[in-house]
Amino acid sequence: MLVGNILPMSSRSKKLFGIGAGSELAPSVRAFRTTLVLAQKLRYEMDERLRADGLTTQQAALITAVKAMGKPSLAEAAAALGSTHQNVAQIVAALQRKELLAVEPDPADKRRKLLSATNHSSAYWRERDAGDVAAIDDWFADLSPAELETFCELAERVIERVGRD
Repeated sequence: MLVGNILPMSSRSKKLFGIGAGSELAPSVRAFRTTLVLAQKLRYEMDERLRADGLTTQQAALITAVKAMGKPSLAEAAAALGSTHQNVAQIVAALQRKELLAVEPDPADKRRKLLSATNHSSAYWRERDAGDVAAIDDWFADLSPAELETFCELAERVIERVGRD
């Protein structure tokens, strides 16, 4: 859909970043830019879904990581998100105020703080999950189950490669 003289986002993104069919970019650069545009669009859409509750996709990602890791330290959570200690500390503080994360001293090392999701957090996400999953299903609806599997496998290979030291 056109809005005034503004191109639709997909056409605008393709033009701005030189991606899409017929791109003259090197394949790896095209893949990088395509991934970047996709990530930004997905984050924007999820931020819009979470905005009414005063949350962000990054905050949701931290809660997801904490739940998956058990009781990680702040440093472990930052590493899992590929973010800085300082940035994650700010996210943790916001989530503590919202009673979605708890912070407690590590019994083995009092200087170290451990993160955990609260019961309030679990209840909140149980209420949201069905609607969020439906939205995500819609975002990827143009891909078949086999294409989604291939997409994930390929993306995971790149993630693994980028994460190597």
